[in-house]
Amino acid sequence: MNISHMQKKQLLPGTIKRHPDGFGFFIADDKDQPDVYIPRGSMEGIMTNDKVMAEVYPEKGGDRFRGEIVKVIQRGTKTFVGRFYKLNDKYGIIRDEGKGWSQDLRIKLEDSMGAKDKELVAAEAITYPDNGQQFTGKVTAVIGNALDPLTDIKRVILSSNIPQDFSKETLEEATHYKEVPEEKDFKGRKDLRGLDLITIDGATAKDFDDAVYVEINPEGFLLYVAIADVSHYVQNGSAIDRDAYERGTSVYFPNFVVPMLPEVLSNGLCSLNPHVPRLCMVAEMQFDFTGEMVRSDFYEAVMESKSRVTYGEAQEVIDGNVVEKHEHVKENILRLADLAKILMAKRFKDGSLDLEIPETELVIDGAGVPIDIQRSERLFSHRLIEEMMLAANVAVAKFLHSRNIPALYRIHEPPNEQAIGILEKYMATFGGKTKLNQGKLQKRLTKALEEFENKPEAHILNILTLRSMSQAKYSPNNVGHFGLGFEFYAHFTSPIRRYPDLIIHRLLKNQVVKSNQYRLISEDDLATAGTILSAAEQRSTKAERQVQSIKKARFMEKFIGQEFDGMISSVAKFGVFVLLREYDCDGLIRLDDLGNDKFEYDEENLKLIAKRSGFSYSIGDMIRIQVAAADPELGQVNFVKAGMLEKEDDDELPDGKTEAQASSEKYLNRIREKSQKERKQSELPKFTNARGDRGARGERPGRGDRPSGPGDREERRHGKEDRRGAAPGKPERGGKPGRKEDRKQSGFQGGKPQKSKFFRDSREEPSGQAFKQEKAAQQKMQLKPRAWDNEERKGPDENLLKMILGPNEFRKSKGEGSTDEKPKLSKKLQFSENSKLRDDDKNSARNSESLKDPKLDKKEKKNATKPKSPFGRGKK
Repeated sequence: MNISHMQKKQLLPGTIKRHPDGFGFFIADDKDQPDVYIPRGSMEGIMTNDKVMAEVYPEKGGDRFRGEIVKVIQRGTKTFVGRFYKLNDKYGIIRDEGKGWSQDLRIKLEDSMGAKDKELVAAEAITYPDNGQQFTGKVTAVIGNALDPLTDIKRVILSSNIPQDFSKETLEEATHYKEVPEEKDFKGRKDLRGLDLITIDGATAKDFDDAVYVEINPEGFLLYVAIADVSHYVQNGSAIDRDAYERGTSVYFPNFVVPMLPEVLSNGLCSLNPHVPRLCMVAEMQFDFTGEMVRSDFYEAVMESKSRVTYGEAQEVIDGNVVEKHEHVKENILRLADLAKILMAKRFKDGSLDLEIPETELVIDGAGVPIDIQRSERLFSHRLIEEMMLAANVAVAKFLHSRNIPALYRIHEPPNEQAIGILEKYMATFGGKTKLNQGKLQKRLTKALEEFENKPEAHILNILTLRSMSQAKYSPNNVGHFGLGFEFYAHFTSPIRRYPDLIIHRLLKNQVVKSNQYRLISEDDLATAGTILSAAEQRSTKAERQVQSIKKARFMEKFIGQEFDGMISSVAKFGVFVLLREYDCDGLIRLDDLGNDKFEYDEENLKLIAKRSGFSYSIGDMIRIQVAAADPELGQVNFVKAGMLEKEDDDELPDGKTEAQASSEKYLNRIREKSQKERKQSELPKFTNARGDRGARGERPGRGDRPSGPGDREERRHGKEDRRGAAPGKPERGGKPGRKEDRKQSGFQGGKPQKSKFFRDSREEPSGQAFKQEKAAQQKMQLKPRAWDNEERKGPDENLLKMILGPNEFRKSKGEGSTDEKPKLSKKLQFSENSKLRDDDKNSARNSESLKDPKLDKKEKKNATKPKSPFGRGKK
């Protein structure tokens, strides 16, 4: 809908999506009406998926819509599942763990069916939180412990080789930390406890890396970004440090996290919790009124957060509403908003990409069951904190470069010409006129996307643009960050959850703190660390995506047979991917399920065209679909064109099966039978996730409580690698039919089917390849020991590293068999040619002395540089 067509308020029916931070988005039944932002004040008692009437109007001076809930037409949630907690002798509650109900469900013990404390139960509502009423209910079934809410997540953690358990040494070290810093820790630090520093995070966040404060002076804006001082507690070579390096990053799943650091640090001593003293590293930056950084300073400090603000609450303050508990920091929030607007304008003018792609928000109940899958639209409060983090990361990177200090930069190379060519073809197909090969690419991309602003194609084109980007990674070879448009960029702002940030903190302290505890690092060791930590980040991102796919499939199971409106998000030879309008979920429609006509793939125009009728399917087309099948084990969802599912006769339904289940089973069997037949003829590529592994939309799962995942919250929508999937229109699937390597992997060698070491002949099995995949997973879990079962194992998973690097680069990273010259080091770093990331105190002074005495005896130099290695080399 064009905004000019709707200048007055309208009363519209639709569905509400409740964000964990308390605000919501209204999806009108009118397909032409864009999504509408509903502020927190209007979401009292409103639950996700409720059918409501909303008063909708366009925002002043903007292209977005805002609304107020007028009344609830129909409640979207009838059954509530979670753990039952006894409060007292009269009441118990089921906690709103997914933040989708608006409040906890209160239950009288007489209505609890005798449920024990922390048992899983199902309940129904007696009264909803309308007109001041409490949210009350009664238990309808005691599930007990039959369901483990973390089953899906645990399976993914195991299959991804993500270390879950800390070593005994780490757990022992963690017991020595206090709840608050000691007075002796404050020595030599700047005292910032008088500043109104605040944290701004998601409602479910528990680890707070960063706090911000800004004041206005005659020169402009003086910004303080205080970051948790993890390096003060996590010492070089300690057990906690070794475990943190092995993990590389925290991994965030719905309602669950695998932390990089023990909880006593990540949620306690290092976390910048409100109203308690905390140690921090500060980036103090002076900006003029145009957003240009005039100077910067870095130092150790002690601070105290004056308020824990959520994104929703910060947005309320920015919108001019009263949030009583944050009145004392209101002016700081408003000044931060002013500075963020200036920094954003400058950044976009300089060529930074700004891709509007909502995150996927999974709303999960206490039993691990998804109750909603929504697009978590970004508020200005998200942008506010991102701008402050970007500023600090750039300032630190520039400082280390100015000191000629080798550092671990976050780099993002420009996309290749082929990917941009495909993207330009898509834009031209949709009517775009901007050429991408003229002038600065970032600015051309931004201009091209502006042509589709407020059009249905805009969402898809933003995704396709992000898919065309190359992968961002960590490297000492600074080539800049293409997506952000920065010449210098490093990760400094999240040391609780990212190891690269911890490295940057140590390098920074080497320059600004009078201590020999923190050493410089050689370029070759930084290169090795960059490779290993980039691999760990990719591992965690893949695991997060996998859990999302599983939860989405589990969510869509209950909709089998139902019809939805959607938009084609990708076109391939084997079918089309459709993104639903009501839920942030997509699925594959195979060619056979598009109609009775035979379709051919038009690669030139990126369409599927029917031979007889000439009817075509293109990206951006709206389509009515029917959910045909959902497989939570594989994380796959299949759609068919609406009306194509066969109706089952009630008399022919198998015992205990619903019509939808029987129809889905019949559909899956038909696919399996066809796949088996085609596989025997070696005509079918390997079958992968219907989303093309990285997903048809290419979205990146985030932390659930933040606007992004382990990569970082300040890089989203700027060419971030985590969304990088196949080339536009070509989701990642198997190779071409009949390729030699495909036949070999399918069990064919020399044209004959071979017996597998682990499986029976697939032709003997009714379910064919599905059986083989299941057996493979079982064998892998039985035969491959988990990394944390071996107490002697240190460092990252070598198999994972070898897979990512390839054999040659892997040997180089281990220092084995490499004939290449090592990177040339600056004269200042000759002393550390053989050094590692970690060192102990007794060697630090000797290494520092070697800077002053370049004629240090070779034997003495060798003895002076034998610290423990984080890379698995040398003695442990």
